[in-house]
Amino acid sequence: MARDMSDKEILKMELDQLKKEVSTPRTAMSTNCTDTITYVEGLAADDPLIKGVPDDKNPYKAEKGGCTIT
Repeated sequence: MARDMSDKEILKMELDQLKKEVSTPRTAMSTNCTDTITYVEGLAADDPLIKGVPDDKNPYKAEKGGCTIT
C-alpha cells in the first residue's frame, strides 16, 4: 500500500497518526500497573490456566484405556 503512495501522502498519514497520539490521555505507570494487577487478581479465581479445568468439563480429556488394533 505504501509503495503506491507519494511521499507527501505518507507524511500526511504519519502526521495524522502523531496528532492522534499526542491527544491520547496519559496516566502514570504506577496507576496503570496497580489497576492491571487488581484486574488480573480479581479474575484469577475463574481462570482455567491458573485453576485448571475439571475433568468432567474437559472435552479433551481422553478416557483411559488400551488401544485396539484390528
